Amino acid sequence: MEITLRKRLLTVLALLSFSFFSVSCGEGNVEIPGVDGPNVNLLEDNVIVSMVLEDVSIVAGATYKVPKYKKSFIGLNPNLEGPGSVLTFTVSLDDIFSSDVKRLDPKTLPGGRMIPGVAAGALPAVAFTVEKIKNMAFYVGPKVFGIWVPLHNFNLYGFAWTKSFKAGDKRVGNISLFGQDENGENAGFFLALSVKSAYEKRLKRLSRKH
Repeated sequence: MEITLRKRLLTVLALLSFSFFSVSCGEGNVEIPGVDGPNVNLLEDNVIVSMVLEDVSIVAGATYKVPKYKKSFIGLNPNLEGPGSVLTFTVSLDDIFSSDVKRLDPKTLPGGRMIPGVAAGALPAVAFTVEKIKNMAFYVGPKVFGIWVPLHNFNLYGFAWTKSFKAGDKRVGNISLFGQDENGENAGFFLALSVKSAYEKRLKRLSRKH
């Protein structure tokens, strides 16, 4: 009985938070608790996704290779402009469009949640862990590239919300925010980016070279 009441209360809080996010974000990107960002840029043949994790503190920075992604890496460094750490994903278009990556086993989001906006609910993925950030994951499909970032301090039970994500004035994908599941785990956000336009630009550059 006590557990049921607790879950109901947490569900109500999640609905109230939904209203808060809807009002506070307006037409801009969603504001994620404990995160400044993410920001997305396309630099030559790399997609750069950066953010400040305000609740993650480290003493020294490091760069990590992404399993199965030959030309992509992750940087985690102390934030020189305030509290927290700067998390940067540098993802090569060569990796995103690689047949090797697309042959990875399809996965849902952590905890078995379906991927929003994807009919099958799953995409080929690789999961990995770096210092103080467990169970990040990359997902790639014919038209979508996604990044899962865990939020261990986002405690709203059952919260789930998806909104369009923009780079400047242009919509480039969706961002989904999830609270804890029934086991008190797997809170985080999923950034899904459309790679169709990046693929077309890459083909044009290759055609000019040849």
